[in-house]
Amino acid sequence: MNQITEKAAKVLQKVRDHSPLVHNITNYVTVNDCANALLAVGASPIMADDLEEAADIASISSALVLNIGTLNRRTVESMLAAGKKANEMGVPVVLDPVGAGASDLRNRTVMKLLEQVHMTVLRGNLSEMSFLAGMQSATKGVDAADSDKRNDAVSVAVSAAKKYGCTAAVTGAVDVLSDGDRVVKIHSGHPMLSCVTGTGCMTSALTGACIAVTNVSLDAAAAAVAAMGIAGELAYESAGAKGTGSYHIAVIDALSRLNPILFEERAKLDEA
Repeated sequence: MNQITEKAAKVLQKVRDHSPLVHNITNYVTVNDCANALLAVGASPIMADDLEEAADIASISSALVLNIGTLNRRTVESMLAAGKKANEMGVPVVLDPVGAGASDLRNRTVMKLLEQVHMTVLRGNLSEMSFLAGMQSATKGVDAADSDKRNDAVSVAVSAAKKYGCTAAVTGAVDVLSDGDRVVKIHSGHPMLSCVTGTGCMTSALTGACIAVTNVSLDAAAAAVAAMGIAGELAYESAGAKGTGSYHIAVIDALSRLNPILFEERAKLDEA
């Protein structure tokens, strides 16, 4: 077992030990999945997106997760208020730039968030992260475009991390994470994860739980991304043949059963 795997396993155990409060301003398609994923790993979710309370909730939380999946102008202001308060209080912030590059509203919003709020972790697919890194991208709605596979995920992750002073996680068939110096690749996962909605959003929510219990953002992101990959593998083994509905639920089941021993047995992480 290598060091990054051991560190990630310890982060997941800390989540269960401390049950951090994770504030989510996320999208209404996957909000229930994100809450259940957080509960499954031992964290405590709170979904508060009204401007009148967003900053207050951020101030008492252990992490804040912002997700622009179902973007509207009302929640943009809530995200900004919560993000600024989180920065003020030293609360780590995770941004999931869903569909960045797909519309002018999304592009303006994600740039405003990045300009006004310091992010601890950025987590997105190759197209979204290529856009944020300033590279050519052809976002396919909320999914990665095939044409963007020409972009090297390591270069994208390192560039985004350096540009925004954070940890960048580019998730895909092989996940690539970087803090601008270290680079971690994760080979855990299953193709069926892309056949149900919410797995990316859940990964970002899990990242919030993990960054809440450690100040090493790359270790936190690695723990969250690998946990979702392992859950995807376990879910396929138990329910993949039944179809995507059963698989979806089995992912949550797998997260609830994930412990450091199982994580270390199944994780496929390497650090360059």
